[in-house]
Amino acid sequence: MKTLNLGILAHVDAGKTSLTERLLHSAGVIDELGSVDHGSTRTDTMALERQRGITIRSAVVSFAVAGITLNLIDTPGHPDFIAEVERALSVLDGAVLVVSAVEGVQAQTRVLARTLQRLGIPTLIFVNKVDRVGADPDRVLRQIADRLSPDVIALGRVEAAGTPAARWRPFLPDDPGHATRLVDLLTAHDDTLLAAYVQDERSLTGARLRAALAAQTARARVHPVHAGSAITGAGADDLITAITELLPAAEGDDDAPLSGTVFKVERGPAGEKIAYARIHAGSVRVRDRIRYRGDHEAKVTAIDVFDGGDAGPSDSVGAGRITRLHGLTDVRVGDPLGTPPDRPGARHHFSPPTLETVVEPVRAVDRPALHAALAQLAEQDPLINLRQDDLRREIAVSLYGEVQKEVIQATLADEYGVPVTFRETTTVCVERPVGVGAAVEWIGKDPNPFLGTVGLRIEPAPIDSGVEFRLGIELGSMPLAFLKAIEETVRDTLRQGLHGWEVVDCVVTLTHGGYWARQSHAHGVFDKSMSSTAGDFRNLTPLVLMAALGQAGTRVHEPLHRFRLDLPADLLGTVLPVLATLDAVPGTATLRGGSYLLDGEVPAGRVHALEQRLPSLTRGEGTLESEFDHYRPVRGPVPTRPRWDHDPLHRKEYLLAVARRVSPRPG
Repeated sequence: MKTLNLGILAHVDAGKTSLTERLLHSAGVIDELGSVDHGSTRTDTMALERQRGITIRSAVVSFAVAGITLNLIDTPGHPDFIAEVERALSVLDGAVLVVSAVEGVQAQTRVLARTLQRLGIPTLIFVNKVDRVGADPDRVLRQIADRLSPDVIALGRVEAAGTPAARWRPFLPDDPGHATRLVDLLTAHDDTLLAAYVQDERSLTGARLRAALAAQTARARVHPVHAGSAITGAGADDLITAITELLPAAEGDDDAPLSGTVFKVERGPAGEKIAYARIHAGSVRVRDRIRYRGDHEAKVTAIDVFDGGDAGPSDSVGAGRITRLHGLTDVRVGDPLGTPPDRPGARHHFSPPTLETVVEPVRAVDRPALHAALAQLAEQDPLINLRQDDLRREIAVSLYGEVQKEVIQATLADEYGVPVTFRETTTVCVERPVGVGAAVEWIGKDPNPFLGTVGLRIEPAPIDSGVEFRLGIELGSMPLAFLKAIEETVRDTLRQGLHGWEVVDCVVTLTHGGYWARQSHAHGVFDKSMSSTAGDFRNLTPLVLMAALGQAGTRVHEPLHRFRLDLPADLLGTVLPVLATLDAVPGTATLRGGSYLLDGEVPAGRVHALEQRLPSLTRGEGTLESEFDHYRPVRGPVPTRPRWDHDPLHRKEYLLAVARRVSPRPG
């Protein structure tokens, strides 16, 4: 049986979880519809999800239809949980983007649509809530074409919109108007089809147009639009038909070398790790030893495969399937299994969190439990980026927004019994080198107390290039373990630069390297004081690197969001001065009917304040879209973050302090 791994995506409250529930009901997996409001849906399993009526973690459910196993992945809609959506995208064969027939295209809808297009994920669009008062499917279809993609086509029409009797009527194959629209859309992307139409327009039969629509949908060239209501079931059966006919099934070779992606990690009843993975190629059997995250390896102790709703035990899982794997004790979200998959979804990314806060336990005795609980949450969401300051006894986490902070607080209290408070949310900046710096410490020469020679040069690299480590010495001149220790330590050290922020967009070159080979006394006993170890290079590398970085210098950059503001035309003059107080830089303002569309840039730390003030500024009529765009050099006083290790500018004193703690070198 073929498999189709399908993501359900939407702006929060557009009805994607209700749609998932309706699809399961239509397929006969569940006998009774659950309710988001009542906390009884199949995919919102966390207590917090049921209480708040929002999806926080991706969930997988399955059903079979028309000879295809459909694995539905319900994803969060709130932008604070975009990282969860990101991980799900890497395992999808296709997606349904849900848009409300009342609210229309919203901020998160645009972000998701752009990402789906960038990754080339085949996508259907479903206009939901056509039965709601105020529903206007025709207006929403125009919005979709204007704001998401012009390459969309409705495959039917809504009758009695805005009433409980609203229903979806698919266009018939011989509908002349629909056929004309299909020809116009499809021939724009297919010269062969265009030539056939020019030669004999009667050759483009309904069946041929449907086949061409499926082919172009599978290549993410066009996006068919359906409509209906997840609550009443209108349009649900036709949507299932479109999913099975227009979206491509999973591909993969069971006999190929294993290649997979871990997109979710959760804890079982006994605290054991369970990895959710998409198998792109090859297969996995119980008791197989599989490699992941480089040189990590573990034995699979159990396999669950999704089928008929939930996951059940299986002896094996093949290519194209989604599975739960047990036994991978130190697996992390994002780990490749076997050979890393070579597919667009494996390389994409949304912007990282641009906010952070310090978490403090209400009860001092809970501090160890707090760290353990946050460590488990970081397993589920690595972008929490847990950081611990042992000197100040502080723990900080990265955030996308205030709702995520509230969810973390409630989760810690409800699931771990650790009530916490948060300090004020602050902006996460980055540092970029402004020049070239170099430093070297020689083995056997003061003040270097370590048995190793390390020389490093750091220089700027293009924006968004990350950190590149290069060898400026011959590969065989040092043991591979020492080179690996140096590179790993370089990347770890750059998490805090001269001002305490992560250093990005740079090239670090190992210019000098040296070591003392393993030596023993005459009676054959290994003597550490005469032999270099990887620990020497892990201790020495930060000191050399920070000295080089101090010579190069860094500039602190703050994150900026690109915003798009839709507000009543008569309030533009009122809003502009407020934007100025928030350090926002307005761009162009376009008059459309009775409203202005205003774009511009605003510091990430001011987005929440703008969201809070917008309703009162715009009589509740304004809408705001924003997403991270780029970093800019900080204007005015440079913000610093306290370093969580030694002061890099006092490295001589630090070296001497370390020297007093290590064994003396031989004469």
